[in-house]
Amino acid sequence: MKSSNTISRRKFLTKSGGATIVISGLYLFPGCGDGSSEDSKILEKEVSVWVRILTNGEVIIYTPAAEMGQGSKTSIPLILAEEMDADWSKVRILFSPVDAETYGLGWSPDQPKHLTTAGSRSVKSYYQLMRETGAQIRTALLLQAAKKWQVASDELMTEPGMVLHKSSNRKMSYGEIAGFGDFDQLPDISTVKLKDPKDFRLIGHTMPRHDIPSKTDGSAKFAMDVKLPGMLYGFINRSPAHGSKPELTNSKEIEAMEGIKAVVTLDHGVGVVATSIEFGLKARRHMQIKWGNTLSDSHNSDADLDAYSTDGAQEIMQEGDVEAALEKAEKVYEVAFTTKYAYHAHMEPLNAVVAVAPDKQSAEVWVGSQAPDRAQKEVAETLGIAPEQVKMNLFYLGGGFGRRSMSDYVAECAALAVHVDGPVKLIWMREDDIGYGAFRPQLKSFLKAAVDKKGHIIAWEHTAVGPGGNMAYRGAQMGHYDIPNVRLLHREMDHGIRTKHFRSVGHGTNKFGIETFIDQLARTHGQDPYRYRWNMLQGNDRAMKVLERAVKMSNWDPKPKEGKAMGIAFADRDAYTCGVAQISLNRETGVIRVHRYWCACDGGVIVQPENARRQIEGAAIMGISLALKERIDIRSGKVVQTNYTDYNVLRMSEIPESIEIDFVYSGVAPHGLGETGVPAVAGAIASAFAALTGKHLYHLPFTPERVLEVLKG
Repeated sequence: MKSSNTISRRKFLTKSGGATIVISGLYLFPGCGDGSSEDSKILEKEVSVWVRILTNGEVIIYTPAAEMGQGSKTSIPLILAEEMDADWSKVRILFSPVDAETYGLGWSPDQPKHLTTAGSRSVKSYYQLMRETGAQIRTALLLQAAKKWQVASDELMTEPGMVLHKSSNRKMSYGEIAGFGDFDQLPDISTVKLKDPKDFRLIGHTMPRHDIPSKTDGSAKFAMDVKLPGMLYGFINRSPAHGSKPELTNSKEIEAMEGIKAVVTLDHGVGVVATSIEFGLKARRHMQIKWGNTLSDSHNSDADLDAYSTDGAQEIMQEGDVEAALEKAEKVYEVAFTTKYAYHAHMEPLNAVVAVAPDKQSAEVWVGSQAPDRAQKEVAETLGIAPEQVKMNLFYLGGGFGRRSMSDYVAECAALAVHVDGPVKLIWMREDDIGYGAFRPQLKSFLKAAVDKKGHIIAWEHTAVGPGGNMAYRGAQMGHYDIPNVRLLHREMDHGIRTKHFRSVGHGTNKFGIETFIDQLARTHGQDPYRYRWNMLQGNDRAMKVLERAVKMSNWDPKPKEGKAMGIAFADRDAYTCGVAQISLNRETGVIRVHRYWCACDGGVIVQPENARRQIEGAAIMGISLALKERIDIRSGKVVQTNYTDYNVLRMSEIPESIEIDFVYSGVAPHGLGETGVPAVAGAIASAFAALTGKHLYHLPFTPERVLEVLKG
């Protein structure tokens, strides 16, 4: 039955005032506010590049982190607010300007500053800087109040949003101090004192996330919501085989179609700019394109993956003497693991809006990006102008997982917009993003382990073969396990397919192989997989505590019961995690069902406990989806999958009945958590499968067809 009264949630919220869809820009489209107070009697005082204090007591804190559901837009300002002793109820959070020199950090001392939100590095990277900045501001407020009251600053103290002089029972709000204070020069960091963690009011306590209310009532703004006066719409026919160049053979026909403002040929496709979405899609459908030959034409993912070998692999690192250990070993085991390409599967389709000025010397961008400074540079390069001539307006991201740290979709939009007058919104359909995706690389890992008479591993060799450069061997290091001789090798394979960093990068694929092999070695030598790992973690107190916590919280039992079995895996993706999965198996259909999942984690200082728990829970669900379902197949250079109809992801009905997360507090600085929950999942499921069947899974994903093959084999 069809109802004429159906209405989407988003449309309902829009009509009821919950979502503001029509907005204006700042440069080419004046009129959009910058977050300042509309009350002219309320003054703002900039106390640092990170903070402004209003005379009404409100505090504006800028954050450089992209917000794609991970909560960084709350956590980073919260760290600063903690040390500043700000009243959290009066804190307003705004995206920082796209200025990497001021707001960016390098991921290592020798790297240039940037604004990329990726790699679970945001809170970890900004933690110390935000603490120090907050402490400087708090000290400056105390000094200004002391000067006003003509007392010594060490007689004063703060409570949220206030400076107190207890001996005279006087109080002064931060807003009052902002009205008269001089903050041109903040105190040197060497003169300020950071809070003792036992005095934290915000860090380590669950506080409301900044983005949740607006996402709940529909008023949160994503780039897809942007609608500008006179806006046009762009669509692109992209290479069906990555790298092939187009020749549009009916350009005159397309140019003459209703609503078409421009037809633009790019290196990898042909785009149109139209007055409406409907006209743009119609023109795209009618394009007749002759595609050139390319490297990827001959790529067949399954056949090529099976054919990968270690021939020509280059050594990445070696500790100890692997060859000597292999020679004296009691026994040497070898096995190969494979992992298919995977799609990032973010909810919001890729999109951007670009307006190029009439003189083509400046531009304005509206986008959700994990790397806004990179997007700014790529737009500038596309238009042949300086980056500072590109104004960036940032929005929430409807998912990223690494894909939105690329800026190809923003540069594409600029390449279309320069051919017309007025703003252009470029929208990637889901089929575009899957067909012309930038995938998690496929991988074949060749593992070799030498053991002594007691079954202890004395040498380990890992050869990662696949495309994607260091993405293929990230996570293959064995630093947390006590193995004296370790060698890592890599062989790069180039099929002409676009690849990109993916949530947990190589850890999600390599830890699967490593942990499954370790599990197999333990069972081969009649040992409990938990105890086998525990023996190899001696000397790593943090890792041992995480392993022990997971075993305790799950009531670990290595023996199957009532058709269900437990499996265990350990991983280090910055933080330490240990996952335990309880599964069942339908031996007729080959379907694995994960009933319960437990995860213990040492992520250092946990800034936002509930948010951290949700991140790992979400990562665990994504890990299960990747382990059981997700795959991209390529035949003759073309992606087989087209949409969620054939790119399968875990459904709500398939998630575990319970997911339990527990944190082990070691007191070290924060580690990244956004990707931490993924790497142990597949190994834990494979371990449980081995306990249940006595057989081992070597190929991701564990599709029903593949599981049935293993059972029959």
